[in-house]
Amino acid sequence: MTPTTFSICAAFMISMTGLAFHRIHLLSALICLEGMMLSIFVGLSTWCLQTQSMLLTLSPMTLLTLSACGAGTGLAILVATTRTHGSDSMQNMNLLQC
Repeated sequence: MTPTTFSICAAFMISMTGLAFHRIHLLSALICLEGMMLSIFVGLSTWCLQTQSMLLTLSPMTLLTLSACGAGTGLAILVATTRTHGSDSMQNMNLLQC
């Protein structure tokens, strides 16, 4: 395993560990999700550069676009829950209530 591959996998695993164990606030969960998406983006970009395939060069940009849309949606949910509940704490939110 090359150092680049190890760094990308380690960044993904650290973000996944943070998402699994530190879900106190919604903002920390969103930051961990962004870390996972960015490590996937870097891994996909380096894979496209190593294979030198022109067909796959659009894949990282598509992933980055979808990641930006997901981040915007997550921030909109964060603002909405902060306005209604007064905090972004995950313990205050109950998905069964309207």
